[in-house]
Amino acid sequence: MTEGILDVLASRGIRSTWFLQGRWVEANPDTARRVAADGHLVGNHSFYHARLPLLTAEGVRTDVTSAERVIRRIVGVDPRPWFRCPFSAGSGDQRVLAILSGLGYRDVGQDVVLEDWEPKRTGAAMAADALRLVPEAGDPAVVLFHAWPPGTLDALPMLIDGLQGSGGRFVRIDELDRFAA
Repeated sequence: MTEGILDVLASRGIRSTWFLQGRWVEANPDTARRVAADGHLVGNHSFYHARLPLLTAEGVRTDVTSAERVIRRIVGVDPRPWFRCPFSAGSGDQRVLAILSGLGYRDVGQDVVLEDWEPKRTGAAMAADALRLVPEAGDPAVVLFHAWPPGTLDALPMLIDGLQGSGGRFVRIDELDRFAA
């Protein structure tokens, strides 16, 4: 699925932001390197994908820095300052956010969640929801997708065509003013 998503994005000239999990990078080093080589921004999504508020401060630091080391070593890029909390757990937790800040990260949330991880979610349903929800979210809207569900790959061409057809454009997180340092 992930290679197919990268193929669709490359064929359309779209660069996006990918929050990579450390375990996934270790298991898929060639694909992880391709993400960066294709011009996508790489952020950190932790090593174990744990709910960060459930971890001790040292546990959060270990999970985040372990992923960072793997991303640097295998992908060859520094994912800082971009971080996405697994399950969005910790996005509103001042303790977690303070730890992330101390490590040089800031949490990047999302405006539209299409629940692509749900097995019953088809590509057509996700694309239709995105075409409705993205304009409602305002400009710019950050859309959360995962690279492994089959529906994501199916949705992507329809979503791209629909949003571009209505004047939308696709950019990396670091190109959005609201995330400027």
